[in-house]
Amino acid sequence: MRISRIYCPVALSRGRIIELDGQAAVHLTRVLRLRAGDALCLFNGEGGEFAARLLEAGRRTARVEVGEFVDRELESPLELVLAQGVSRGERMDYTVQKAVELGVSRIVPLETSRTTVNLGGERRDKRRTHWQGVVVAACEQSGRNRVPPVAPVRTLEDWLAQVASEDGLKLVLHHRAEQSLSALPRPDGPVMLLIGPEGGLAPAEIDAAMASGFHPLRLGPRVLRTETAAVVAMSVLQGLWGDLL
Repeated sequence: MRISRIYCPVALSRGRIIELDGQAAVHLTRVLRLRAGDALCLFNGEGGEFAARLLEAGRRTARVEVGEFVDRELESPLELVLAQGVSRGERMDYTVQKAVELGVSRIVPLETSRTTVNLGGERRDKRRTHWQGVVVAACEQSGRNRVPPVAPVRTLEDWLAQVASEDGLKLVLHHRAEQSLSALPRPDGPVMLLIGPEGGLAPAEIDAAMASGFHPLRLGPRVLRTETAAVVAMSVLQGLWGDLL
């Protein structure tokens, strides 16, 4: 039987009694349908995880007893940063979810010239909070004990200026590029993967990325949707230099 995993961003130690908040309690009792005495697993994002037992479950509250620590890590040896042009609704959620499952280290949502999502005012912070929630759920499902951060939404121009002087292999997807991943040497440091939203990056944006040290990269002869491109690219990178396959 699979043990349910819950992210609990507090200090955890054996024997401690944890009061879970309303959302976590509802998830345990109404979604997972756990009852008092059932086993579960807690992790706080600092590495490893703890066996735990549900002591009490109410409609909006739950009490959990923390058990033994398990030094278990599923992080990839490849430090992979996904810089993703913000796409609409479920497409972005899907990209974030699959990036976590595929071992991404950090996610940077970017506003580009072809971004059609309204990111004005407070919406930027709300969307970031939503995507971080998608990350947490994906960690709970996939077994990861470290939670990749979602960076604040920023413009592509600002982000390129920041990373221009940073080390690592920088890749920008471009379906008309001539270079493929098989032609690249194994990187010594992190890999930054830049992908546009629906409609891709504008030619001027690809030129700007190349001026900041990014290599244009193609994944094959067919044009992929933005969410498909992210999954394919990360899968190939993890297969080549990470822990996939």
